[in-house]
Amino acid sequence: MSILTYSKSPQRAARRDLTDDEVAEIQEAFQLFDSDNSGFIEYRELKAALKALGFPAKKADVRSKMAQYDKEDTGKINLHQFQLLLTDAMLSKDPADLFSRAFQLFDTTRTGGIRVQDLRMIASELGHAIEEEDLVGMIQEFDRNHDGVIDAEEFQRIMVSTEVF
Repeated sequence: MSILTYSKSPQRAARRDLTDDEVAEIQEAFQLFDSDNSGFIEYRELKAALKALGFPAKKADVRSKMAQYDKEDTGKINLHQFQLLLTDAMLSKDPADLFSRAFQLFDTTRTGGIRVQDLRMIASELGHAIEEEDLVGMIQEFDRNHDGVIDAEEFQRIMVSTEVF
């Protein structure tokens, strides 16, 4: 039986619910950071994995996590233990912080709102040629207060309605 259950709901019902993408990300990370293909991740590999995945990677934090999940005190963790560790880490992330950081990525002009020029810049950086009218349409579709920008509250509605968060 898997340690993880899957949910498409933005409000995860169970403590261990992760999306399919999150589970795949964990497995990919394990394979990537198990640099010697031993089937285990040691302290230095765990530290690199946590840092790469955006989690605290201070020496004390990593040692604490290693001790918590390395029940046999071997100095290394296997895929199952790594999945438990990252599942707990992912599910304990503060959703408000995640929304805020995601919003800041889109608010490229740091004006407190996502404007057409922000979408144009992001599309360009990603190599997508999107027509101006389509960019304007994106803003208009989600701009509930009709001020011409997507503010943080409107952005959060988008993320929740599309089940990104």
